[in-house]
Amino acid sequence: MPQVSSDALHAALETVIDPEIRKPVTELGMVESVVADEAGHVAVTILLTVAACPLKDKLTTDTTEALARVAGVTGVTVTLGVMSDEQRGELKTKLRGGVAEREVPFARPGSLTRVYAVASGKGGVGKSSVTANLAASLAQQGLRVGVVDADIYGFSIPRMLGVEGRPTQVDDMILPPVSHDVKVISIGMFVPGNQPVVWRGPMLHRALQQFLADVFWGDLDVLLLDLPPGTGDIAISTAQLVPGAEILVVTTPQQAAAEVAERAGAIALQTHQRVTGVIENMSWLELPDGTRQEIFGSGGGRDVAESLTRAIGAEVPLLGQIPLDTRLRIGADSGMPVVLGEPDSPAAVALRGIAKGLGTRSRGLAGRSLGLTPAAR
Repeated sequence: MPQVSSDALHAALETVIDPEIRKPVTELGMVESVVADEAGHVAVTILLTVAACPLKDKLTTDTTEALARVAGVTGVTVTLGVMSDEQRGELKTKLRGGVAEREVPFARPGSLTRVYAVASGKGGVGKSSVTANLAASLAQQGLRVGVVDADIYGFSIPRMLGVEGRPTQVDDMILPPVSHDVKVISIGMFVPGNQPVVWRGPMLHRALQQFLADVFWGDLDVLLLDLPPGTGDIAISTAQLVPGAEILVVTTPQQAAAEVAERAGAIALQTHQRVTGVIENMSWLELPDGTRQEIFGSGGGRDVAESLTRAIGAEVPLLGQIPLDTRLRIGADSGMPVVLGEPDSPAAVALRGIAKGLGTRSRGLAGRSLGLTPAAR
């Protein structure tokens, strides 16, 4: 029997993706050794980042299947080890792009991640439902998407996106759970049961800073921040930590809600952020005969967009109107976003349309290096 090629074994291991970090195990330095004996039996040792890695069974299965496909391999034995402190340190530095110290990657001048802060003037307008469905729809388009549940007091994103696992911590680096191809982090993953979070301003700022700097997000195309209602501590901290974040304002057609939503968008005047647009939720109820019943009135989203356009001096468009749909609520409660579970429903169609517009927007030149060198006089 011909000897199994060492190059072939390493090539096979390059196809094994760490389920949490989403990079090849070879690139992460997780392969300690791989050898094949004369009979074609392969022994491989994979180093876990932490001993309690929740997805080690999947990693074992994926490694076994990849090596078993190599010509001449008759069997595979996978041994799991654990990285040393030095190896973990090297891994963290590599994941942070060669930067050992913690920093918010989305605040770097060269960051290509589009950051959207989803805001509302008051609670109950469906801001979190919109965030979860936009994230799932953007990921469905093939984009790399992350969600920060920045609503520390009223966290709900884990349920809406069906996140069941807890984050894995590698020293001071947090690996976020992935659901529906979306990376998610929330204070709800660290709070036992349904225990309330009773924190004041400085602790809220620190929590958001950790979510942005200590979590390994990888190379994201889009990051969505589900902000708490209003213009308080988290909204201000977001502007400080990620100055390039753009604001998406969610409102309902009701005039009282629209007036409050204007304040959430107008914060951009003080923080010097861009308002990407307004999303009107609960716009109408479609009746069996095809007519629409405007339960919460009409025109709120349009009024907010026009008012913010006048106040800011730049166009703030109405990005879309989402009708009332019980399937949207059912999907949120079950952890299956309506854009995935009921893609042909009116709410899903409207949400996908908004997501398509956000996903195809060009990033612009703000903060990007043009590669120009001043000419000497």
